[in-house]
Amino acid sequence: MMRVDRRSTRFAVLLALGLTCSIAWAHEETGQAAGFLTGLVHPISGLDHVLAMVAVGLWGVVLGAPAIWVLPVAFPLVMAFGGLMGLLGFPLPGVEIGIALSAIVLGAMVLFEARPPLWVAALVVAFFAIFHGHAHGRELPEGTSALLYSLGFVIATGLLHGFGILLGVAHRWPIGRQFVRTGGVAIALGGIFFLWRAVT
Repeated sequence: MMRVDRRSTRFAVLLALGLTCSIAWAHEETGQAAGFLTGLVHPISGLDHVLAMVAVGLWGVVLGAPAIWVLPVAFPLVMAFGGLMGLLGFPLPGVEIGIALSAIVLGAMVLFEARPPLWVAALVVAFFAIFHGHAHGRELPEGTSALLYSLGFVIATGLLHGFGILLGVAHRWPIGRQFVRTGGVAIALGGIFFLWRAVT
């Protein structure tokens, strides 16, 4: 439990530092100040993103150490690469479908308490992170700082993973285990809804 608290504290410190920096830059360039805040808000503005990112944290808890830290680190790192692809205009077919499928697959992993080898779990998470990152990158508002925007959505993603980990702590108790698995059901059903929207 202490490890989870320390991780959450680190995320909160990073968030506070980022917000402080953005306020300091506000009088210099409006685009730079808005860039970080826009990136920070972007992941939580879409439920499809939120579902998948929380699922990463939940699945990490189900898998236990070291996956509880490896998955939430792998996702933002690879997502940043996908974001760069989006910023540079590299095409990636089926982005919305990929995002919806990420919620379905990750939700199912939580529901069924799937325990593949760590490298397989990391590969699954990394694969879907590219779609999420590409979506963030291609939606960079005009006139904002790409670097600060990217930093914002990476930090927000980490916070959502941390939230998933905190929820997943309940997995250690029998009733909490059912709570986490029910969360997997809700995430997968949300993914099915977004998949339906993406293909219709």
